[in-house]
Amino acid sequence: MIKLITSITLALLLHPAAWAQKKKAQQPNIVLIVSDDHSAPFLGCYGYPEIKTPNIDKLAQEGIIFKKAFTTAPQCVLSRAAIMSGRNTLDIQMTRFSAPLDASVTSYPELLRKGGYHTGILGRSFHLDGNRRVPETVAVLEKYGLETFRNRVDFLKTSGNRDTIFQQYSEFLNQVPKGKPFFVQVGYSDPHRVFNAKNFEPDPQKISVPAHWPDTKLLREDFAAYLGEIQRLDSDVGKVLEDLKKRGLDQNTLVVFIGDNGGALIRGKGTLYNLGLNVPLIMRHPGLIKAGQVTDALVSGIDLAPTFLGVAGLAVPKEITGISVAPAFQNAAFAGHDFAFAVRGAHGQGLPTNSSNFDLGRTIFNKKYKLIYNAIWQIPYHPVDFAGQPFWLDLKQKHLEGTLEEPFDKLLFADRRKMFEVYDEERDPFETNNLAGTAEVKEIEHELKSRLQEWMIVNRDYLPLPIAP
Repeated sequence: MIKLITSITLALLLHPAAWAQKKKAQQPNIVLIVSDDHSAPFLGCYGYPEIKTPNIDKLAQEGIIFKKAFTTAPQCVLSRAAIMSGRNTLDIQMTRFSAPLDASVTSYPELLRKGGYHTGILGRSFHLDGNRRVPETVAVLEKYGLETFRNRVDFLKTSGNRDTIFQQYSEFLNQVPKGKPFFVQVGYSDPHRVFNAKNFEPDPQKISVPAHWPDTKLLREDFAAYLGEIQRLDSDVGKVLEDLKKRGLDQNTLVVFIGDNGGALIRGKGTLYNLGLNVPLIMRHPGLIKAGQVTDALVSGIDLAPTFLGVAGLAVPKEITGISVAPAFQNAAFAGHDFAFAVRGAHGQGLPTNSSNFDLGRTIFNKKYKLIYNAIWQIPYHPVDFAGQPFWLDLKQKHLEGTLEEPFDKLLFADRRKMFEVYDEERDPFETNNLAGTAEVKEIEHELKSRLQEWMIVNRDYLPLPIAP
């Protein structure tokens, strides 16, 4: 009997038309929990040993972990725009950090709403209505009516305060009309800097530091503070999951946990390396997803939209370029994308004084190789969101004194970057040995450049193409 149910469920997931014939009363609720600046390795269920995340780990045990989930940009605005639309950042012209998502770009909450869902976005800012910090920008947003999300969902409230977020979440659920399915995005600030979860921090001396980072006292303290933010986040996620259970909603709710982009860590946020793009992605639904799965399927942020629409039994518009990951729910053989792409654009509101504020890059990768194209390669690496932190200032001083170990010195303080970087992701997961230009990867480098060039042309990229005439 169990095998029969599983086969029927799989058939419905693989054939959206059949799924759409199910009664609307059976449409699953969808809760999307978004952490901020969260790189994939740093959860217990992802194998990081010195962190305690029991609630998120339990969610993973009851569902599926995507080990190779990547965002379309290492920055929140660009990445969130792609997640919200199911389309890449070039396609929807969202490569400038503070740009509002144009009204002509349909978001998946709008499609769920049309399909009978009560929809909401709450918690930390969703970042897609433009930035209101600069009066001149605010004037333009208001003059042209560019703040559109109040018209896209039924419920829209934003706050970074932890207690307020849970209150907003409860308020939203209390407003859901009886018998209606719902979608809600619950956003948290953790583990975004500034780090202030002191009571949740592990012992800096008892944590594992990534091998491609210099292991200093101040770096350990900073990294422990980052892990503390994640442990605090876990307690907040637990409250949401427990509330779903108390309301009797947990059995027919697809719960999804994802990071919006990588952490503000060395070679993380703002870079096209793995720590900038690889994020945790976990999904649970007792009726749809076989528990305890771990998949290496290559998936992208653009895949959430078609996945949500598919499980809701709704049509996926042709302009959505993501693919549904629902086949992975019951099928370990699902491989995801052959290749994934990501971009680096302007970041924050600062003028282009360093590569933190302004950088232009593109990347293409599969499970084996990655190519990074640094269009303004002459600009050296400058960290995003932590250039003034004590641990980084200490590393800079060691660099100036010539006391920083050579591998780290070259990795972090080179006068300029290479225009192209190629990494063997299987042998070099920390991406420290650039193979670009070597005979070893000559053929794959050309193939990756060719595929990237095609993608850039199709998406009307404004950067020079990577293959010279």
